[in-house]
Amino acid sequence: MLHAIVMAGGSGTRFWPASRAALPKQLLPLAGTTTLLEDTVARLDALVPPDRLMIVTSARLLPAVRQQLPAVPEVGLVGEPCKRDTAPCIGLAALLVARHDPEAIMAVMPSDHCIAPAAAFRAAIRQAEALVLDSPGRLVTFGIRPTYPAEGFGYIQEGDTIPSPPIRDGGEQASAPVHRVARFKEKPPASVAREYLAAGNYLWNAGIFVWRASTIIEALRRQQPECLAHLERIAAAWDGPDRERVFAAEFAAIKGISIDYAVLEHAGDVAVIEAPFTWDDLGGWSAVARQRGGDTDGNTVIGKHLGIETVRTIVRSGEDHLVVTMGLADMLVVHTPDATLVAARSHEEAVRRVVAELEKRGWSEFL
Repeated sequence: MLHAIVMAGGSGTRFWPASRAALPKQLLPLAGTTTLLEDTVARLDALVPPDRLMIVTSARLLPAVRQQLPAVPEVGLVGEPCKRDTAPCIGLAALLVARHDPEAIMAVMPSDHCIAPAAAFRAAIRQAEALVLDSPGRLVTFGIRPTYPAEGFGYIQEGDTIPSPPIRDGGEQASAPVHRVARFKEKPPASVAREYLAAGNYLWNAGIFVWRASTIIEALRRQQPECLAHLERIAAAWDGPDRERVFAAEFAAIKGISIDYAVLEHAGDVAVIEAPFTWDDLGGWSAVARQRGGDTDGNTVIGKHLGIETVRTIVRSGEDHLVVTMGLADMLVVHTPDATLVAARSHEEAVRRVVAELEKRGWSEFL
């Protein structure tokens, strides 16, 4: 059966001061009236029932996640004791799912992407499921056709075309293009990104995957045996009285590594589906402007704002606090009850440096 795994443990430092350690970006309504996590789970409606949905997040975020997702059973909420990147996260999820469903197919995705329409996303996941059923050892990832030479995304080089098998539950024949993955490429400098865009056979790596739980477990056994050994000890203690103690000790002992480095770059049968949906990795405030749009002056506003001779500026506040701007252009203004950020939009990527500086100064109350 198909299971969905949502990775929701990120910190979202580029959205400071709105995004904090106790309430990071995936738990905020940045792109609309509902949170990014709520949007992600809503896209899965009609694809998997709540008892085949798992949210893997940070242990400190579990209360907030429970509040936002009351329909998800407690057994579907996993709180990591510390951050160890995507390979341990996905490996543990695979082990926990496989205990009750050895033939499980996992659809793995982040919680902070904006994707539309939801029906096209669900159809693409079904297409990926059919590709896995057709070749049980296959790993399927999703790529986005680039629209500009982005330096902030990893890239996937397309190889030979793979025909899509029919959807086995009676659905329509999938139509999104599928290719073998020739190779994965790291985030490139601007000159290389322009070459990729011109070549026409490179896709942005969306970080969404579909595969059998057993396949990813065995891949980790080959490529990351120490990591898997720690995870297996956690899974073995999962239903016992020592679960929390074992989880904390064993997970902390793992060296963090992404699933791309740990498995995908070494695998032989990897397919990439060119996503038939729009996709935005909400990596910074400009992505919020893309999603929400702007007024006639190009300003994107969340909250109460009075702008005088203000253009192309992003303002984020609350309805109980008025922000007034005069004579601003291409600025970012984010107000919260205890911290306010004012920055040029050209410095958006550097916002994470603020978090690093706060940590350095020991100002943890603002993190």
